Amino acid sequence: MSNQEVPVKKNDVVEVEFRDLSHDGAGVAKIDGYTLFVPYGIPGETANVKVIKTKKGYGFGKLLDVKVESEDRNTPPCPIFYQCGGCQTQHITYDSQLRFKHKQVQDVMERIAKIDIPVHPVLGMEDPWRYRNKAQVPVGEQNGKIVAGFYQQRSHQIIDMDQCLIQEQENDEVLRVVKEIAEKYGIRAYDERSHRGTLRHVVAKYGKQTDDIMVVIVTKNKDLPNRKNIIKDITEQLPKVKSIVQNVNPKRTNVIFGDETRVLWGSPYIYDTIGDIKFAISARSFYQVNPDQTKVLYDQALEYAGLTGNETVIDAYCGIGTISLFLAQKAKQVYGVEIVPEAIEDAKRNAELNGITNAEFAVGEAENVIPAWKEQGIKPDVIVVDPPRKGCDEALLQTIIDMKPEKVVYVSCNPATLARDLRILEDGGFETKEVQPVDMFPHTTHVECVSQLIRRKGN
Repeated sequence: MSNQEVPVKKNDVVEVEFRDLSHDGAGVAKIDGYTLFVPYGIPGETANVKVIKTKKGYGFGKLLDVKVESEDRNTPPCPIFYQCGGCQTQHITYDSQLRFKHKQVQDVMERIAKIDIPVHPVLGMEDPWRYRNKAQVPVGEQNGKIVAGFYQQRSHQIIDMDQCLIQEQENDEVLRVVKEIAEKYGIRAYDERSHRGTLRHVVAKYGKQTDDIMVVIVTKNKDLPNRKNIIKDITEQLPKVKSIVQNVNPKRTNVIFGDETRVLWGSPYIYDTIGDIKFAISARSFYQVNPDQTKVLYDQALEYAGLTGNETVIDAYCGIGTISLFLAQKAKQVYGVEIVPEAIEDAKRNAELNGITNAEFAVGEAENVIPAWKEQGIKPDVIVVDPPRKGCDEALLQTIIDMKPEKVVYVSCNPATLARDLRILEDGGFETKEVQPVDMFPHTTHVECVSQLIRRKGN
């Protein structure tokens, strides 16, 4: 479609009908075959839309008013939903969110993986609110006052918040108290434009099963004025706090953490459990933010692995050992590999914490470490992968094909890269049996999936 053929121009007001949702939750409309993406539009609705940007093949619009409303539309309970970028789909009923996520997974299986397999209904939450056990929010100043909250959509403007309806309430309390204390002692917020100020981010971590809280204060400089008073105030106002940690990040960057972390008070860890496994959580260690649904996800992975107690399992991208330790309860031996050295230290510590002796962990790239294990005579019956959003490294997929395990269990946080990788594994001799989506992040566009692949006979 050339520029001449674009049927709308910027600032046009048009009436459209929404036919679908995009992967990031925007309504999708067509005008003479031209695609328009409009936030907060819902399939089945007719609405007036203002065109705000046009490109060659698609454009973006702003919802002005809905003329025919979908029964899937919901009044968002959060007062700052339309400003804040933390959630994308509170305007859609929860049942409908699950339905749209299911369709998203089905679509990429057909379009990208080109396989016709059962995609089960999404496993959602009974109560899809207050589920996040970790809050990490930037701190700024507006009209001389300290503010903390998520960034406004597509901007670096902080939307100050008193509560977040998808966070554990304990995290809201931490943010409220730290903001008040910063005000009390005149601690200036960091300004990314001038690179001045002290307080950059506040991170709160909460152990749902243990009721432990960790407070992480991210500062530009090592020096934290009134440190003793700050510690005293936090511990008095938040009796559940077990750990107060300072992280120092002197760089001009929007990356949250710097390299230096020190414990100001209490323990370097808090603890939480998922199922029967206990985890030590440090300031910088990765831990699933929705432990209730993580158990649902890992139970599914265990079911797909079909362990009887005689299997050797390799867990690529093992992180702090969360899936490895679940698998170790049912496997003969588990080998975990991960590129982040600190995560492997955490994994070893977590194995020790749970008295698990049949799990070994190595640092390195899975595509290099796993062939080295093969040279040592380690032959996996099952390989489990849980890669980042970009999916598996191509070399790792080839390694899996070469290792010829009986089963592959693929845990994914991005349906599109999952579908791409399933196609490669299918071409390499595996058959995808089924896909189970799990809603780890209600009211957002993210969906996790667990897939089971079996090696075809003769491959």
